Amino acid sequence: MRLRAFAILGVTGVLMAAAPLLAHHSFAAEYDAKKPIELKGTITKVDWMNPHVYFYIDVKDEGGKIANWAFEMGPPRLLERGGWKKSTMKEGDEVIVSGTLAKDGGKHGNARSVTLANTGQKLGGASSEGTIP
Repeated sequence: MRLRAFAILGVTGVLMAAAPLLAHHSFAAEYDAKKPIELKGTITKVDWMNPHVYFYIDVKDEGGKIANWAFEMGPPRLLERGGWKKSTMKEGDEVIVSGTLAKDGGKHGNARSVTLANTGQKLGGASSEGTIP
């Protein structure tokens, strides 16, 4: 009975440890490095959590229509080492995002850098590069 309990506990531990790895994805699987994108918009939401930080911006096209775009960045700890703080971007801030478009052509991408329009401060954010420029 005791051996069976240890076996179940061991299997459960392995599965729990592997769960974050299964949820993670590679840059190449989701984004097309041959499709750079640069957009200017207003922050509508920031999700500062593992495994990646996501933020959302409203972008106005030439016709005046507004579309909401999602951008992925690196993990919070990596971004913090590169100068980011959880409070660096807030709802209502205007930003210029340089990055890579998603392979599916949807309104989302991977942010290589983000420039805060009001200060001109430019920070790296690429999860694809593994380091912050």
